[in-house]
Amino acid sequence: TYPGTTEEVILPILEKSGLKVGEDFYLAFSPERVDPGNKRFKTKNTPKIVGGVTPACTEHAKALYEAVLDAEVFTVSSPKEAEMAKILENTFRIVNIALVNEMAIVAKKMGINIWEVIDAAATKPFGFMPFYPGPGVGGHCIPIDPFYLTYKAREYDYHTRLIELAGEINDYMPEYVVDRLAELLNERKKCLNGSKVLVLGVAYKGDVGDIRESPALKVVQHLEKKHADVVYHDPYVPEFEMNGKKYHSVELSKELLKSCDAVLITTAHKNGVDYRFVIDHAPFVFDTKNITKDVRNEKDGNIYLL
Repeated sequence: TYPGTTEEVILPILEKSGLKVGEDFYLAFSPERVDPGNKRFKTKNTPKIVGGVTPACTEHAKALYEAVLDAEVFTVSSPKEAEMAKILENTFRIVNIALVNEMAIVAKKMGINIWEVIDAAATKPFGFMPFYPGPGVGGHCIPIDPFYLTYKAREYDYHTRLIELAGEINDYMPEYVVDRLAELLNERKKCLNGSKVLVLGVAYKGDVGDIRESPALKVVQHLEKKHADVVYHDPYVPEFEMNGKKYHSVELSKELLKSCDAVLITTAHKNGVDYRFVIDHAPFVFDTKNITKDVRNEKDGNIYLL
């Protein structure tokens, strides 16, 4: 939804019936706020934003949500403000993720541990919010919604440079991850072509089964373009189809891990994966999400971070 969708697209359709907005029907916009896998905040206890076409529309929509939610209902002056708030929320995330992804690339070139840097910066009690790098950005909101504003801004002769640059950086990350993996294999006198790579996690975020816009799928595509033998394991995604090809999650066994040339962690599942088991039996692990931090130790010489 871009700013103007409710009043420029939806309202004219409804008014064709001859009914009058604010009198015969009430039209408002309230952006979706969902964080799959979040055990603390669900729809019922997440604050809602509401903006109606008329003051009466706003009041009716507010009353509706107040009757079913255990959270604040925050009203704005029109649907456009509510629509723009949704765009701002997701743009905030995509831009900051792009920033930390770029920092990760530069830090690697400089021999700096970006994860340690983020943890150190996060000790500042004001003016900093930690974001973490990874193989890209996924889900049905963050990689898509900001570009609705890019589309709409062109009507006003404005180019949303920061949003588009953030998209470019995040879209590059799957390719960057595969290039890093190729370098790690090369250090072991192996080439990516023909190597068996276990992709650990294809969901777009940890502990969910949603693969929409998942960067892990783009990683798989890049691996296959370079003729790697790709298998995957994901306790939340037993199978999926991409470009007409069906993929099935393989059992995470000692035999499988020993048969692989590399394990590439692309999703931070906290449940359903024994990372200590993976570390103990895999030739080496490239962890793009730092999910092994709680189980690895200084003696593990086969773990590499983004």
